[in-house]
Amino acid sequence: MDILLSLPIASYFFSTSLTSWSTSMNLLFFYMTWSTLILSHSPLKIELIGTTALRVVFWLVPSLLFLLFDTLVPSLAENIKYNGASSLPPRDAGSLLRLLGLAILNLAIETAVEAGVSLGLASLLGAPVFRTSTTLPLPWQMAKHIALLFAAREVLTYYIHRYLLHVQAPSRSPTAWLGSKSRSNKPFVRSHRLAALHARFAHATPGAAPFSLLLTADHPATFLLHRFVPLYLPALALFPHLHLLTFFAFVGLATIEETLALSGYTVVPGIIMGGIARRSARHYAQPVSGNFGCWGVLDWVHGTTAGGDDVVGDVRDEAEKHRLRERADGAGGALQNGIQGLRRSARSRGRKSQG
Repeated sequence: MDILLSLPIASYFFSTSLTSWSTSMNLLFFYMTWSTLILSHSPLKIELIGTTALRVVFWLVPSLLFLLFDTLVPSLAENIKYNGASSLPPRDAGSLLRLLGLAILNLAIETAVEAGVSLGLASLLGAPVFRTSTTLPLPWQMAKHIALLFAAREVLTYYIHRYLLHVQAPSRSPTAWLGSKSRSNKPFVRSHRLAALHARFAHATPGAAPFSLLLTADHPATFLLHRFVPLYLPALALFPHLHLLTFFAFVGLATIEETLALSGYTVVPGIIMGGIARRSARHYAQPVSGNFGCWGVLDWVHGTTAGGDDVVGDVRDEAEKHRLRERADGAGGALQNGIQGLRRSARSRGRKSQG
């Protein structure tokens, strides 16, 4: 518990909300807390407790709150759920406890696998997997690494989800259709053991959108492939340049995104998050072969977006909502007026010097 309370990220946010310290004092406090943490605990211990704490705070707690809302106020929840009342979580306490037990079991397995891989690689390489030093990463370096990690995660998630967890094989039986056809107009069925496990656990309720607790309530093997590998493998690829704080930021942001994406709600705050949540809900609620990626970028590239609204439409809608074109035109006009003003003042000074 002492290391959990001493995590510098938590200390940083608490310091900004509970005090009136300046930004420089907050950064100094953050640096001192992080340095103390590095000097008093092993890098592996900090990594494991930090990532577990992030998943508990950004997935488990919000998931339980969403579940409480869905079960206590179903008449209100069904109005913002994809497919309405059919997507509400089960009201049976036994079913919910089994789902919660499976979700927590997978969280424990994920932590154990991460511990084993990180410990093994650290022993093999002679250094921690993530750069754990008192020197803080620069903001631009953090932004660059996080962008690379998200891009790699999108690629891995799409191809693992599409080709391993939803294996598609031509079928001669019209009753074996999943409901949609590929560009070659051939019907498809699941034919792989992993795909069967994923269908049995993650897609156990046909016609219903997911709820956030189902994020980890999959079979352990398919859960690790679908959620852990795309998150952890890109981070390993950046060895030895990836700072542990950058990895924490990536895990936190990805966990928040996944929790909201699998909420099953049609009204989700955040830029383009509403479209991501609707596509995720449609993937689970309808027997369609599509919407395999996290953000929908590769679904748009490969033409596997199901339901019509793709990521390009989300970006267009956000641009119209925030009137980016008008603002860009206004900023361009202001810049042009400023340049013209500078030219006029320069000409005026030139005439005065000549006079």
